[in-house]
Amino acid sequence: MSIRSIFTIILFCAVTVEAGAQSVTATDSVTSDTIAKKESLGKRLNKKLSNKYFKTKYDTNYVARPKEKWLLRAMVNGTGNYIHAKGTVNDVWSKYDLHTKKNTTIGLEVNYCDIAVAFSLNPAKIRGDYDDYEFNFEYHGNRISFDINYQRATSLTGDMKLGDIDHLDEEGLRMNVVNMAVYYVFNHRRFSFPAAMFQNYYQLHSAGSWLAGASFQGGSIKTTDELKERSPLAPEVHLTFTNVALGGGYGYNLVLGKHSQWLLHLSAMPSIVVYKHNRLTVNGDKKRDHGLCFNMIFNERAAVVYHFTPRFNAGASFMMSNSIFDNDKVTVNQNKFLARAFIGLRL
Repeated sequence: MSIRSIFTIILFCAVTVEAGAQSVTATDSVTSDTIAKKESLGKRLNKKLSNKYFKTKYDTNYVARPKEKWLLRAMVNGTGNYIHAKGTVNDVWSKYDLHTKKNTTIGLEVNYCDIAVAFSLNPAKIRGDYDDYEFNFEYHGNRISFDINYQRATSLTGDMKLGDIDHLDEEGLRMNVVNMAVYYVFNHRRFSFPAAMFQNYYQLHSAGSWLAGASFQGGSIKTTDELKERSPLAPEVHLTFTNVALGGGYGYNLVLGKHSQWLLHLSAMPSIVVYKHNRLTVNGDKKRDHGLCFNMIFNERAAVVYHFTPRFNAGASFMMSNSIFDNDKVTVNQNKFLARAFIGLRL
């Protein structure tokens, strides 16, 4: 083999090795760019959430954000519902004073930059002692706040004055009911609902605000087949109600302690019913009440929060919705509450 041929082979091998090295380098570069892009996407998302979390739309002399973006809350929740109804249909008078079985859950809430996920557990449901279903959703912002509750229950018990029945056991009535309240806070730069209800803000000094809002209560209650089997003479009863109210109220956050450790919250929003459609049906005979008259829905909130340290707090809150519909046709009163105790840790 000639020297020229040997030189050609060596040159070809060198070029091949160099091309392979460039290919590896290019591949590594693409991989590094991909990883960099993935990291930058996560960083951009975190930066966006942080900017939104710390964005100042409030008076920092009264309200402040915690520097920690994580908030963990262990909670115990208790709910209950009381229904009072009465009416006369074809000269037959009936009255109902009923309540659902209490619902108690324990749960954990994980909150990062105001994005929260909550997990809850009902020990009574696990034991088979609770068959009702309940869904609660809350949103508490400095400007807008609202809560929604849906409950499906067959655990209604109590007094039922109708025919030969004077007491109602479980499985006698089936209830589906929705309660909703929406608030608008006028002094949202100095008064913070979430400081009292969610603890993702600090209330530094006492402040109050006028509120405007709307309330809704709607649902139905009717007898079940189980009641007819137990009491063949029991009448078939079907009560439906829909009520929309507009109103206003006032809320106040009282701050106590040298370093604002204590926060006491109290608010109330009475609303006047502007639309209603209530109907009581007994054995196919109906009595309607959908004319406007002076009926009201009340929404109340209360809370107490104590900050042991800037990162550790504990407290309790209470929310309640009351309706007052009282006339000589169909009367429906509902009292729904949610009570909560919690321990919070910021990270």
